This record gives sequence, C-alpha cells and structure tokens, in this order.
Amino acid sequence: MKRHLCWLMFTVMAAARASAQDLPRGQIINDVECRNDPSQHYALYVPSNFTPARAWPVILLFDAMARGPSGVERYQAAAEKYGYIVAGSNNSRNGPWEIALDSARAMSADVDRRFPVDPKRKYTGGMSGGARVAMLLALTPGAMTGSRVAGVFASSAGFPEGLIESVPFPIFGTVGTDDFNHHEMLELDTVVKTAHRVERFEGGHTWLPVEVATDGVEWMEIQAMRTGLRPRDQRLIDELFAKRVARAEAQKSSLDRMRELKSIVVDFDGFKDVRPFKARADAMAQQQDVQDALKEVRAEDERELRMTAEVNQLRDRMKRGDNFARLKERVLKLLDQSKAADDSSDRRVARRVLGGFRLSLAGVRDPEVLELLNQIRPSGQAAPK
Repeated sequence: MKRHLCWLMFTVMAAARASAQDLPRGQIINDVECRNDPSQHYALYVPSNFTPARAWPVILLFDAMARGPSGVERYQAAAEKYGYIVAGSNNSRNGPWEIALDSARAMSADVDRRFPVDPKRKYTGGMSGGARVAMLLALTPGAMTGSRVAGVFASSAGFPEGLIESVPFPIFGTVGTDDFNHHEMLELDTVVKTAHRVERFEGGHTWLPVEVATDGVEWMEIQAMRTGLRPRDQRLIDELFAKRVARAEAQKSSLDRMRELKSIVVDFDGFKDVRPFKARADAMAQQQDVQDALKEVRAEDERELRMTAEVNQLRDRMKRGDNFARLKERVLKLLDQSKAADDSSDRRVARRVLGGFRLSLAGVRDPEVLELLNQIRPSGQAAPK
C-alpha cells in the first residue's frame, strides 16, 4: 500500500513537472487555454523560483468584465515574494452564476493539472461581481473539484446575497473611498464576526492597488499560520508585525491609528505580546477626537444612504414619465461636488452616489439619459451598454 502511494505521488509530481515546463516563469501570461475545455481561458503568473518538487498555494481571481490579467497584475508582486501561483479567468464576468462557476471549475482544474497545488491553500478573489463569485465559491462546498477555499480576497463587493456573520474562511476585503459599494464593505466589516479585515484606499470602484494586494497576502499568511495551513515562521511573523506597527505609528489621524492598533491586537494575538497595543487602543477609543471622528464617519454613511435614496426615487419617477429635468438638476449638482479639487466628505459621497446611479441605469437607451450618464462617467470609461 505504501509503495503504491509513493508511486502515485511520483506520477503526479512527474506529470506536473512536464506540464509546468510548458509555461514561462516570472512573467504574466495573458492567455492560457484550458486543456480539457478550449473555450475557457485565463491569465497566469508562476513565480520565478517555481519548482515542481513542492506544493504551491494558489489564488484564483475573477473580474466583473472577464479581464483576467487585471487581477493577476495586482497580485504579481506578492505572488513572487511569498510563493503563490495566481490565475485570473478570461471568461468569468457579470451575468448568470452558472457561467462564472463553469469558468471557475475549468480554471481550477487546469491549474491543478499543470502544477503541484497545495489542496488546503486554494484561495479565491475578485473585483465587484467577481468578488461575489469568489465568495460564492467559498460558500459552496465542493464548487471547485472538491477543493475547500482557504480564504477570499474581496475587492469592491462582498457576499452574493445579504450578509453572513460567521464563515469558515478568512476574508480580506478592500474598497475605494469613492466606491459606490463603500457602504456595503463597511457593513461587512461590522457584521462579520469571524476572521476578516477590510482596508480602504483612495480611489473608486476598481481593483485594489498592488501594495494593498500585498497587505492582503501577508494577512492571509498570518491566518494560515494561525489555523495550521502552513508552518509557523517566527521570522516572518516578526517582519510583518514590525511592518504593521510602523504603519500604525505613521497614521495621521487618531481614529486611523486606533484602528490599526486594534487590528494588530486581533491579528497577532498568540504570536506576539499585544497587551501594550490593546491598552493604547482602548485608551484612544475614549479620546474626544476619536469619538468625534467616528460620529463623522457615521454621519457620512447616513448622508450617502439618504442621497442615494433621493436620487433613486427621482430616477424611478422619471421611468414612470415624470419630468426628467428634476433628476438632471439633482445629478448635475452632485456632479459639481464630485469634481471638487480637494478631497472631502461631500466629494466622496457625491462620487459614490453618482457611481451607483450610473450603474443602476446600465442598458438604458434614452438619448437624454445617455447624455447625462456620459457627463458623470469616470474618465476613460464609456457609458453603460
């Protein structure tokens, strides 16, 4: 029996070695065809130090518009540094779930055939609707050839439907300050009680920046050590701990510094002595400037929801034949606020509301509406089709 298992392992490794030699390392390959389904394609990054002699963690990425390289580019640096294979579907896009799931299964199976993959460390990630695909795969046991998802990288969107308090995998979420899904990601951060982290960055509804993707992979490394998916590496723990402490100290606002200190306590408890950081965070939570800043955050969120409801009401009335001029007047006022030179709460809220409004009218063919949407579209993007 033991001899049979050894032979089986040797055969699998040999097959992976032969398959992996067909693809270059250390560079993004924009289009890889799935061997068992030529209709399915994906972008791929294999670290320059790849060897078939060991199993590798994998990140499977999904874009809302089937742009596989877009996600892979964000994770390339982290994949090279920490030893991950990264694949991004060129088929999965917003639309029927089954199309996205078929793409995920095909890509996952093809990566498994080509490389020695660590079956316990298969991660999913995505942006917008692609993030919901990544979540759905993690929430659906056996969705990808029997693999259980080890963690999810969710950019600009969260669960497929509603919010879930407890999930059996860690979530690293990200959202831009101007993203129309900003409120959703704040809710996820508040409601989810199992291992998770949500980072904000300056920007809109887009893939996370490269440095934030690296933060996410580093956070997943800590989670993997905590749950035993990878061996404990004290040198890496010390390195990441020092990085996070430096980041906390560099925060300009007391609120952001307190949040960073709290996250250090949660993430490194059991690995480092976090008692001094907990004491500092608890003390800062009582400071007047922190409490005032939290009130401002809540007020901004409430204002966004109120303005979104107002614009949506005018939109629905317009669809029923009401005067288009009222909707246009309100939208143009928000447009002026969104173009302010300096960052502010008003500018952020205006950009979020306009982004959601534009998405809600995707597919509309009315000439007046299309002209309005063209005025509020982000630079370099076409109006919804």
